[in-house]
Amino acid sequence: MTTELTVLAWGIVLVLAHIVLQASLAVLSLGLPYALGNQDEGRQESGLIARRARKALRNMLETFPVFVALALALAVTNKSGGIAATGAMIWIWARVGYLAITLAGVPYARTLVWTVSLIGLIMMTARLLG
Repeated sequence: MTTELTVLAWGIVLVLAHIVLQASLAVLSLGLPYALGNQDEGRQESGLIARRARKALRNMLETFPVFVALALALAVTNKSGGIAATGAMIWIWARVGYLAITLAGVPYARTLVWTVSLIGLIMMTARLLG
């Protein structure tokens, strides 16, 4: 399996971790009855960490489809490896860092790590188009 596809598998694990973390913190913040209900009131989590986890998940879901498309396109076109593999590794590690930094509430570092993850995607795109 290529590096990009291996990172894709770990990316799926990371998305699932985001979902479980966010849901668990939402239950703690909003209470089990609300979490199990229809949630028609649209209440926001009261805990700061729960709100940060929701924002981190939303951000991950914005970039993950791009990563999936790139990883699969690189595999199908036999352009895996090199700068694309490096970009994939940069992306996954930056996304792990992004989650930790977002939960910790470090604003400038959060933006820096997000930018690094974007650079990883750009590296993958460059390999695909090159």
